[in-house]
Amino acid sequence: MSGALGRRPVGPDVTKRPVLASYDDYLAAQKAVDTLSDKGFPVQNVAIVGVDLRIVEAVMGRLSWGRAAASGLFTGAWFGLLIGLFVSLFVNTDSKNGTGLVLLGLIYGAAFGIVFGLISYAFTRGRRDFVSRQQLQATRYDVLCEQEFIGKARQLLGLGVWPPPLPTVTPAVDAEAAGSDGPTGG
Repeated sequence: MSGALGRRPVGPDVTKRPVLASYDDYLAAQKAVDTLSDKGFPVQNVAIVGVDLRIVEAVMGRLSWGRAAASGLFTGAWFGLLIGLFVSLFVNTDSKNGTGLVLLGLIYGAAFGIVFGLISYAFTRGRRDFVSRQQLQATRYDVLCEQEFIGKARQLLGLGVWPPPLPTVTPAVDAEAAGSDGPTGG
């Protein structure tokens, strides 16, 4: 087995590419790649990498028996509705029976959802009496690009040429080092 946890790499490691640009949020990085795509750039040579990842969990409220039952009810009702619709498509009867199957799916799904929600809450034994949402965030998002395409990408994004041109240096003539008293050499 090779790779982490026995997984083989799918292709080249895109994180080894040089940084084209860095952005504070994902949408800005996505917009940069979209701009490149709109201008005909071969975007398969670009990657967006989130840097300094963290999980942010926002607590939405307290979890109780009632809230567990209500959550189960809505989840089960949606699932039952979908099953009822699916079954009604394959039943060869009039539309009245098809509607009945959808309603039965909704009712049974809601009932099983309530029971499942209450059982799930009972198994927590009070260890997690709150409802929350988790989100993965990054401090910044780097847009990486293959070395051979980075100059063109920077130009298309209006970031200038890479690498930047070397400054032109005009040699300064030091009069004392030249051994003269001035420009006349006298």
